Amino acid sequence: MVVVGGGISGLAAAWYLRQGAGERVKVTVLEGSPRIGGKLYTSEVAGVSVDAGAEAMLARRPEGTELARAVGLGDELVVPGTTRSAVYSRGVLRFLPKGQVMGVPSDLAELARSGIVSAGGLLRVPLDQILPATLVRTDVSVAAYIRARMGGEIVERLVEPLLGGVYAGRADMLSLEATMPRVAAVARSERSLLSAARQLVEEAPKEAGPVFTSLKNGLGGLPEAVAKESGADIRTGVTVRELHRTEQGWRLVTGPVPKPEVVEADAVIVATPGAAAARLFKSDVPKAASELARIDYASMAIVTLAYPVDAFPDPPTSSGYLVPPVDGRAVKAVTFSSVKWPHLAGDLVILRCSIGRIGEEHLLQRDDSELVSLATVEMAEVMGVRGLPVDSRVTRWGGGLPQYNVGHLDRVARVRAAVSVQPGLAVCGAAYDGIGIPACVSTARTAAARILDHLSLRGE
Repeated sequence: MVVVGGGISGLAAAWYLRQGAGERVKVTVLEGSPRIGGKLYTSEVAGVSVDAGAEAMLARRPEGTELARAVGLGDELVVPGTTRSAVYSRGVLRFLPKGQVMGVPSDLAELARSGIVSAGGLLRVPLDQILPATLVRTDVSVAAYIRARMGGEIVERLVEPLLGGVYAGRADMLSLEATMPRVAAVARSERSLLSAARQLVEEAPKEAGPVFTSLKNGLGGLPEAVAKESGADIRTGVTVRELHRTEQGWRLVTGPVPKPEVVEADAVIVATPGAAAARLFKSDVPKAASELARIDYASMAIVTLAYPVDAFPDPPTSSGYLVPPVDGRAVKAVTFSSVKWPHLAGDLVILRCSIGRIGEEHLLQRDDSELVSLATVEMAEVMGVRGLPVDSRVTRWGGGLPQYNVGHLDRVARVRAAVSVQPGLAVCGAAYDGIGIPACVSTARTAAARILDHLSLRGE
């Protein structure tokens, strides 16, 4: 069996295959880049190991933490020191109001105290309770529905920065069904979004434990542990260029064009981003290829800075802040890593500035030193930081974040339908059901189960 793609989805798929088939089936993971792990990657900044990609995973979805424990990292799991975050809105850092659901407010008093929206924007929100219903019958953009119910400022200054922090996308393009399913569910039946949001908050478990978790030495350590425990043959620097159906299974063509190498497999799991999967499926699974090719991806960069504590007039106490696109700033989000994760705390304040939303690729054309300058200017203007950082790191994630635009769930259903009729073929990854680690692991488990079922039908 072959898994194409050595990110956390592909490695998890290899691990699940090992759990289901044991040592009787050989699993090979082919990864085109020089390392495994995809967007899970850790390196040192000022002598401290800090994630350069994803730095947290949802703790309330079990798949990620269960996998970490299963591969021997249970004792390494840590929880945030604080998850209280802010929005830099209208020139001031303002804490997110309590009782919001992905930016949708449920408490007008809390919204007013936050100061995130103007007086006019605040007055527009309760009109939601008297306006005619905006019942959603088909998938619509996040912005279209929430703007109709609560006005433009809620979209621009609350929903947009929160979605941008997750997807680096735009609310007028992102699917309500795919990115805010709880809100989409009430949009199909409830007249008032404000009342529905209040109900969602009241129904949420009150003692559900921490929302997020990470690993002491960074989430970048998870892929190596999963790879080791999978027992798979991991090959890096191997790009799969073609995938073809054969009588016995699948033929993969790798290596340089002048000297191609062929790998034969009984079954294949494709765990690559949408565009790469589309290229592999172009010949034998064209319907899946055409749908996958339509998934857009956003690029971004993470600038990690380390400052002496005394560089801050007032050391940060929140986990970070988000920036609405409407304010026109280059930095879209800041995480105070050494505050959010107390095990990183010491003589330095370590923080990460995220730069780049969909459509802002021009920002990422600047060289590393310019991106560091953008981040240091942000810290000086917003946090009053004095002087330069003692160390910095720039990590670029070109095409790293799939965009769940309107119609995404139907698109994914069509991909899976096309793949399902191909024996011994499955897909998994961030392009489908969620970009977080637990969601990716869940798709890996489903893909592995499909392949194991296929092998059992063949009597293997």
